[in-house]
Amino acid sequence: VQLVESGGGLVQPGGSLRLSCAASGFTFSRYTMSWYRQAPGKERELVAEISSAGGYTNYADSVKGRFTISRDNAKNTVYLQMNILKPEDTAMYYCNKIPLGGWGQGTQVTVSS
Repeated sequence: VQLVESGGGLVQPGGSLRLSCAASGFTFSRYTMSWYRQAPGKERELVAEISSAGGYTNYADSVKGRFTISRDNAKNTVYLQMNILKPEDTAMYYCNKIPLGGWGQGTQVTVSS
């Protein structure tokens, strides 16, 4: 299993970023996919998840209405569109399948003025 996250960066509060996660080594279209994040000194937390066909999504309360998870099964890729970013969204972001497998390297998101 290989998961390669990208798209992070430094953005001002209120800005947007789109994260991507390219997956390989498993049958992507059969798995629920998820995004997690981990801020310094905090535990890793679930941000969003999407069912195998994309018909069901679930979000942490802290990101509802601001983040949107989506997937392209033809490209074995899951996305996280993040809008109205806040400083408290600063973290390393990771994708994973459900059930959880190994973790990728993550992509850093920093929200700061």
